[in-house]
Amino acid sequence: MSKRIPLEELESYLWGSATLLRTNIDAGAYKQYIFPLLFFKRICDVYDEETTLAFEKYGDDAREFSDDELHLFVVPKGYHWNDVRETTTDVGLSIITAFRKIEKANGNKLTGVFGDAAWTNKNRLPDKLLKDIIEHFSTKTLSLANCPEDELGQGYEYLIKKFADDSGHTAQEFYTNRTVVHLMTEMLKPRSGESIYDPTCGSAGMLISAIAYLKNKGAEWRNVSTYGQEINSLTAAIAKMNLFLHGVKDFHIVNDDTLKSPAYIEKGQLMQFDMCLANPPYSISQWDRESFESDKYGRNFLGVPPQGRADYAFIQHILKSLKPNTGRCAILLPHGVLFRNEEGAMREALVKSDLLECVIGLGPNLFYNAPMEACILVCRTNKKPDRRGKVLFINALNEIARKKTFSYLKKGHIEKITQAYDSYFDSKNFAKVVTIKDISNNGFSLSLPLYVKNNETEIIDSRKLDDCLATWKEASDNLHRSLGNINEMIRKGDKL
Repeated sequence: MSKRIPLEELESYLWGSATLLRTNIDAGAYKQYIFPLLFFKRICDVYDEETTLAFEKYGDDAREFSDDELHLFVVPKGYHWNDVRETTTDVGLSIITAFRKIEKANGNKLTGVFGDAAWTNKNRLPDKLLKDIIEHFSTKTLSLANCPEDELGQGYEYLIKKFADDSGHTAQEFYTNRTVVHLMTEMLKPRSGESIYDPTCGSAGMLISAIAYLKNKGAEWRNVSTYGQEINSLTAAIAKMNLFLHGVKDFHIVNDDTLKSPAYIEKGQLMQFDMCLANPPYSISQWDRESFESDKYGRNFLGVPPQGRADYAFIQHILKSLKPNTGRCAILLPHGVLFRNEEGAMREALVKSDLLECVIGLGPNLFYNAPMEACILVCRTNKKPDRRGKVLFINALNEIARKKTFSYLKKGHIEKITQAYDSYFDSKNFAKVVTIKDISNNGFSLSLPLYVKNNETEIIDSRKLDDCLATWKEASDNLHRSLGNINEMIRKGDKL
């Protein structure tokens, strides 16, 4: 008999599994172990549920069907969750063997999805600890009846956020502020049957947001094709699990370096998509600039970025990946891309290309664990006639809410920004439509204050004293940690 699991109870259950690891595993590594176990449990519980439903519907004739005909995912005999649960010694080996057998039994669908964590390291994961975690997960049945896809997906997103909170500086690689993602999705308005792409997809939150947008509108979403690329192998595996747990079937996630080895190629050219959402890693310096100078896909059409900042390399990759008629993108970036001198020539070329449709300035602390201000660039390959030769600037620095060290956008903030973008009109102290000639008169700087004069001299900070102190303490801790890392690097260098 099914028992629907309330969301709050589901969240507590999921986080409870992670707390069991606290004395043995660093917080930044929780995801390597908890996500694969959660997915393993889900696959097995749904497998059992599908078997029960098949026998209810077909009786003994259900035995005539193959596993592929009855099940979304095949669980080979002897490698079910219950088989692993009965293991008393070498539990880690039993877990990883089941993972590999399930991956192999499902062809390309689950390749690498369980990651490559060190399950057999008994110093970190003794049998008793693994048994405790398995028993914790076994307290609930994660069938579709008990836990529908959207609800388990919400629980999974909650876990991603909790891991981000616990791991601090490691969070940016797989977590993007979800309220900003919702804003970007609302602006681009995904449509049924489209292809959606994220070249630095992390845990696939942006792709899932696009699907959720269609679900909320009551529109068909199963015919949407989603594509992502992620350089971190564990994070790519998390993205696959996340999409599966949200009920998305038509997706493609590749683990590789987008700038060095773009995954989606057609006839020697970059594959093009209807829509792109992205939060590239900001201002990275470890990238192959030399190869980009002679990029065979023409991704340097605006110019070659400086070695110390690859932001415009990602921007150009995205622009080259958009379809000529329907292509549109929203890219979350640090504010510096709007005015840094070393990128001036590329910024000028971007403006003159008339691909840039809107620049949105957001408030600070929206990048996870970083105080910098963020911006969104919205580009479109085929602007509406009345928007050609123009760029809309939206100064949304004050459209922000804060809770301790965390900043986010409320529903009203998202609606206000989206409405300004949709209307594409001037709004005093908030939005301004500017011609390319106006931008050229400002040396092609896209700095918000040049175009939208905000009467407020400072961002209103309504936080309580305790919240301000918490922000200061976190910044102080981050500074001490960074200085410690620098001193350690110097110490090791001295030894060499």
